[in-house]
Amino acid sequence: MSRRVRKILRQIHKSTTHYKLQELASNVQADLDRRNLSYDEALTLGNQIQAKADLIPGDTIVYAISDRDAYRKTLELYLRDGLLTRTEQLLLWEERRRLGIPDETHDRLLNQLLLQWKKQGKRIDIQRFSKPEVRGKAADEL
Repeated sequence: MSRRVRKILRQIHKSTTHYKLQELASNVQADLDRRNLSYDEALTLGNQIQAKADLIPGDTIVYAISDRDAYRKTLELYLRDGLLTRTEQLLLWEERRRLGIPDETHDRLLNQLLLQWKKQGKRIDIQRFSKPEVRGKAADEL
């Protein structure tokens, strides 16, 4: 881990507001653009920023290079037409599994986005969806 990354990590851990975390996320993006950080370092820092943002009260979304931000962009794409279908929910569930995004994080992001869109006067319909069942061990052995 480079000295620059350790310095930013210390700043992340000292941050107490979403605004400060967003400022750090913007700086990480700028460092990545200037090639002062590798993409893997930026992704690691972005994931740390998102983890810290979860600990700070409030429903503000922090935009940072991270697995969660990639998922948020996908979620926004599916919500754009005002309808979240069962098929889209299944695709989102698969994306969450691939990125390691817990259901609680999905629920929080979805609620934050719905609040933002409601403030803008947009309406979102969400079809009823039940999570796919994970196969048992015996089924995997067949």
